[in-house]
Amino acid sequence: MSAGVPFHLGRGETGPVQQSSVTCGSASLTVSRMLVSPEFGQWIVDGIDPKGGPTDPRSEAQRFAEHEGEVMNRTNGIRAAGGKLNVPWPRALGTPPWGAEKELEFGAARPGAAYAMRLVRLGSSDALRDVHRDLVRLVREDLPALLYIGNAWAPRHVTRVLPGDGGGGAGGSGGGGLDVYDPATGSVTELDLERFASRTLGIAGWNVPWITVQPR
Repeated sequence: MSAGVPFHLGRGETGPVQQSSVTCGSASLTVSRMLVSPEFGQWIVDGIDPKGGPTDPRSEAQRFAEHEGEVMNRTNGIRAAGGKLNVPWPRALGTPPWGAEKELEFGAARPGAAYAMRLVRLGSSDALRDVHRDLVRLVREDLPALLYIGNAWAPRHVTRVLPGDGGGGAGGSGGGGLDVYDPATGSVTELDLERFASRTLGIAGWNVPWITVQPR
């Protein structure tokens, strides 16, 4: 990696993998924070204390798992990121989108970012194409989105949406399509428009887009 950029994630690269069966959302949010904050990314990757303290001797996976747990405590607890009141949610059911929204607004996206949840499960194919186009327009490296996916009956997995193939940098104009980080494998692949619209995503065994948590 280039100097000053301890962590980068793009199509064809592999990022961290979720450290438990219920922390796909926490992993996606931790990766978001790593990309927004070079100091935090360096701590996860290399254990280097941004305040100049001793280097953390644990493995990258151990540090990542620790922060996953901290994120889930916030997203699922009564006090979310930023100290905001939150509707608690059972940890066994994963990350609630309202808790994820607050996490993105307070540290996992650019400062001052505003997010909103959007239910997309019931839309037509044309409506899903509009959702995808909106994400292309809105998503940047420092303004990610989360995509909840599942089967026909329920959302089961959380992924992170990135600007496509390295496009849409901070302050950029977008238009480069979309990529998606799958915390189950750490892989980054294209979030194809037609597969999105036809509900054939094939990500971690799930096909159906359910909910986005996207920039406003």
